[in-house]
Amino acid sequence: MLGEQEVRRIADTVIGASRADQTEVEVFWHNSALTRFANNYIHQNVELTDVDVRVRSVIGRKIGIASTNELSPEALANVAARAFEIAEHQRENEDFRSLPRPAPVQRAEAYVERTARCGPEERAAVVAQICDASSRAALTAAGAYHTSVQEIALANSLGVFAYHTETQADVNTVIMSETSSGYAARVSKDAADIDGDAIGQEAVDRALRGVNPVTVEPGEYEVILEPYAVVDLLDFFSYLSFGALAFMEKRSFMAGRIGERVMDEKISIWDDGLSTDGIPSPFDYEGVPKQRVDFIEGGVAKGVVWDTYLAGRQGGDARSTGHALPAGTTIGALPLHMFMAPGDASREAMIRSTRRGLWVSRFWYTRTVHPLNVVTTGMTRDGTFLIEDGQVVGPVRDMRFTQGYVDALNHVDMVGRDDMLVLGDIGGGVRRVPALKLAKWSFTGVSEM
Repeated sequence: MLGEQEVRRIADTVIGASRADQTEVEVFWHNSALTRFANNYIHQNVELTDVDVRVRSVIGRKIGIASTNELSPEALANVAARAFEIAEHQRENEDFRSLPRPAPVQRAEAYVERTARCGPEERAAVVAQICDASSRAALTAAGAYHTSVQEIALANSLGVFAYHTETQADVNTVIMSETSSGYAARVSKDAADIDGDAIGQEAVDRALRGVNPVTVEPGEYEVILEPYAVVDLLDFFSYLSFGALAFMEKRSFMAGRIGERVMDEKISIWDDGLSTDGIPSPFDYEGVPKQRVDFIEGGVAKGVVWDTYLAGRQGGDARSTGHALPAGTTIGALPLHMFMAPGDASREAMIRSTRRGLWVSRFWYTRTVHPLNVVTTGMTRDGTFLIEDGQVVGPVRDMRFTQGYVDALNHVDMVGRDDMLVLGDIGGGVRRVPALKLAKWSFTGVSEM
C-alpha cells in the first residue's frame, strides 16, 4: 500500500497546487485478485493494482472534477489544474453550500493481514475444496474467489483528513447437474473465515435436492426466502428508497411517511458503517464520519441517509450522516452497510408452519417495475422447492415473479434467528440479513431458463 504518510503527501501536493476556493482530494489505492473456475477446475488467475486520485475544485459555486492514476508531483499539479479549469466552465450550482469541515473520525478495524497476503495458492486451496465436493457428487462447479485490499483517504482544503484500510475475501459458486443447480457464497474481511468445504457442501446439497424439478402453476404462494434472496430486497431499498435524493424528490415510499408504520412490526432495517458484524468503514467519500441510521424500526419509518450536498440543499435540520459517494456520482447518498434484525425462528419452524408455499434459495435478474413501491420483477434460481402441509415435497422449476418488496414486508410471518453476511449487488456493499417467512408472494410464470 501507499501508506498514510505518502497519502498525506499526495493530498498536500494537490491542495497546494490548486487555485480553487475549496479543493477536495480522494485517494483510492486497491489491489484486487481473482481466481475463476469452471467445469471443476481453475481456468483463470488475474490480479490488478491501481490508484485513483480524484480532485474536486470549487470556485464560488462552480464545481469541476478531474482524476489521474499518476503520482508524480507534475501529474498531481496537472490534475489540480484540470479540475480548476473544468470548474471555470461550469454553471453556478445554487444548491451547493460548501465542502464539509473537519469532524472526529474513529478508527475501524477492517484490515486483516492474512487476507492482504492471500495469494493464488491459498485461493486455489479453497477452490479445490469446492470442486472436490462437486466432483464427488458427479456434479459440475463454477464460480470465483476474490480477495482485495483497499486504501482510502479523503482530504480537503478546510482541514479534513481521513484514512482507512480494509480487506475483503468473497467467494461464490454454482454447482450444477443436468437438471438442477445449487448456489453458495461467503464474504468476510478475513480470508480465514472462508470455508471451502462448507461452501461446496451447501451448493452440492441444493443441487442434489433440486434434481428433476416439476412445474407448479403460477399464483400467490407463501414463501421462505433464504438470506441470498433477502439481500435483494435490501439492495433495492438501498438504491430506491433509503437515500436522501429519492426521499427529497418523493420517489421513495419513505417520503411523507416518517413516523408511520410502513412494514410489519417484526422488521427493523438500519445502516451502520462502524459495526464489526459487517466490514466496517468509518467515513464516507467526503471524509465525513459515518453514523448509524435507522430506516425501519419495528415496522416504523425513521429516516434516510444524507451527504453534505443534499443536506445543504434540504436545509433545516438536515445534516450529512456520512453516506456520500465518490465525487461526480449523481445518485446521491446511499447506504452500503445495511442490516436487518434477526428474529427467533428456525428454518425447520418456518417449514412446519407453511401450508403450501415455495422455499426460495435466491433471486436472479431482478429489475424495477415501479420504483416508488419497489415493485420488482425477476426469477428464482439455484434451488426452488415446494412445501405442502409443513413438509418439503420436492424441487420445482424456477418461477418468475412480480412483487412489491414493501408490500411483501407487510406480510411477515416469521424472521429467522440466524443471520448471514452477504455481498450486495448494488454499490458493492455488504448486508447482514436473516431468512424470512412471508405470507404471500406473487409468481407470474414459470421460467424457461
